[in-house]
Amino acid sequence: MSSDTGAATQKMPQHIAIIMDGNGRWAEQNKVSRSKGHETGGQTVQRVIDLCIEKGIPWLTLYAFSTENWGRSKIEVNYLMNMLAKFLKERLPELMEKNVRLHAIGELDMLPDKCRKRLNECLEQTAGNTALNVVLALSYGSRQEITAAARRVAELVQKGDISPQDITPELISSNLYTAGMPDPDLLIRTSGEMRISNYLLWQISYAELWVTDVLWPDFGRTELDAALTDFAARNRRFGKR
Repeated sequence: MSSDTGAATQKMPQHIAIIMDGNGRWAEQNKVSRSKGHETGGQTVQRVIDLCIEKGIPWLTLYAFSTENWGRSKIEVNYLMNMLAKFLKERLPELMEKNVRLHAIGELDMLPDKCRKRLNECLEQTAGNTALNVVLALSYGSRQEITAAARRVAELVQKGDISPQDITPELISSNLYTAGMPDPDLLIRTSGEMRISNYLLWQISYAELWVTDVLWPDFGRTELDAALTDFAARNRRFGKR
């Protein structure tokens, strides 16, 4: 069965979240600079966006930069921020052409001014696009997100707007960065690491997990098709019998 036929017949996820891991190891294996690894990983982002459009998947969330990543060397962080600003500037026309809407979640105020400006431009200009929603998790950490949501709910209780008995999972969800977005039903991690890395801990409660040893710069159609085929074969019970 070809990938196109399979995509047309198998059960597809509505929201894929990806932990894009392995740029540094890819660079080391290929004896190139870490910056070249990140650059090649950026090309993979566009490839996966195109594949999701082709397969009719409406939501894609990418773990682009974690709160922990700020602890990397200043040189590497500056490179990543410059690469982000460049990516947003260069890819905006293509996002518009392909009808892709961009979203962003995380502690966005921590981003450099140039990045925030570029990001806001992309968010505003793509707001009417409908083919695919791409969510960039930037300066993102799930524990920080849940803590911030708990703080907002506590403030509502303190002001008397709600009582503790009014606190529900739905109320918590509505105060997360992802409010209004569907939860991921498939989480993909590249590079073979078996951990979640503080990523969408609330939102992936019932997501199917799929891990590949392939490093992010080498991720493509073959790997995505394998993940989708595996997803379609699973019996999702959500804790029920």
